[in-house]
Amino acid sequence: MLAATKTRSKRTKAVRSRDPERTRQHLLQAAFQEIYKSGYQSADLDAILGKAGVTKGALYHHFENKEALGYAVIEEVIAAMTREKWLRPLESARNPIDALIGIFATAPLKMEDIRGGCPLNNLAQEMSSLHEGFRKRIAKGFGVWHAAIANGLNEGQKAKQVRSDIDPEETATFIMALYEGYVSLSKSSHDPKLMESGHKSLIKYLESLRDTRTRK
Repeated sequence: MLAATKTRSKRTKAVRSRDPERTRQHLLQAAFQEIYKSGYQSADLDAILGKAGVTKGALYHHFENKEALGYAVIEEVIAAMTREKWLRPLESARNPIDALIGIFATAPLKMEDIRGGCPLNNLAQEMSSLHEGFRKRIAKGFGVWHAAIANGLNEGQKAKQVRSDIDPEETATFIMALYEGYVSLSKSSHDPKLMESGHKSLIKYLESLRDTRTRK
């Protein structure tokens, strides 16, 4: 009787010590790593479970299926990366051009980053033509990124920091296209120097957007 009571007590403590949110985050991070490495279609659920250190039951407790897990990776993990890299620097910037230059000047040029490419663009290339649910979520991710740059440039124009003759929406698209183009080329060639050259070209272009009329 005493042994049974102790067993129940241990089980109760185990249940209480569980952290469902932490388990969910472990699953998301493991899924992101597997998708980033292998692509969504080739991502192996058993590999994700192994990395997360959880059971299949835990996976299906938090996510209905692999599709729902993939959606969450886009909406939570990749979206958080976008916020950290692009939105926060632009939101807190005194000058949007300086903020953008800072992003490119400090971007990592490690071989593993070059080989991996852009997580959002990787999924766009793989899934946008195959799955409408993925396409919409990927497009939303790009849209948030685009809006951050366009809004920053627009505010810069108001502050007479950015040339008034540019269209912030079109310029934001151009900056993103340049960046993603260099990322894709560098990924294909496995050449960090190509990405470094791309950063320099982007910085040079950004410098050309400054409103020089206010300078003495």
